[in-house]
Amino acid sequence: MADQKAAYSFEDLLECGHGRLFGPGNAQLPLPPMLMIDRITHISDKGGEYDKGQILAEFDIKPDLWFFGCHFEGDPVMPGCLGLDGMWQLLGFFLGWIGGQGKGRALGVGEVKFSAMVTPAVKKLEYVINLKRVINRRLVLGVADGVIKADGVIAYTISDMRVGLATEEQPA
Repeated sequence: MADQKAAYSFEDLLECGHGRLFGPGNAQLPLPPMLMIDRITHISDKGGEYDKGQILAEFDIKPDLWFFGCHFEGDPVMPGCLGLDGMWQLLGFFLGWIGGQGKGRALGVGEVKFSAMVTPAVKKLEYVINLKRVINRRLVLGVADGVIKADGVIAYTISDMRVGLATEEQPA
């Protein structure tokens, strides 16, 4: 396993995307353009709203991002599913970061509320994830709540998102 750091750069996240951060066959982020994170500014297995861990991360919004040109022509907005996917990506990263073995798989979400749109005028998304439950045994599972802020304004509120790590012996 990689050394546990409290923050990760874009280059570190790319290493994870290439499968070199947590080792072969373990948690891996997608590569750009599907990588919805530019940096993890804080990650801990303590603290947060439920004292089970917290992740803070950022994604820089640029007007030329791939999805703005097609969603929607003349009315560009980031698809809501991409923000949710960024949250799942971070929760899967956390499971690898704590030493969980297996490949990350999104398993669901309790509820997602959208309260603001992410348009090309937005400069930065901030992800705030509070771990509610973490299992790191034969079954590796994380359950968390979180928000996504667009330039400091809450755009998404997410409850009970779930990610598991799957192995050949223990599918997610």
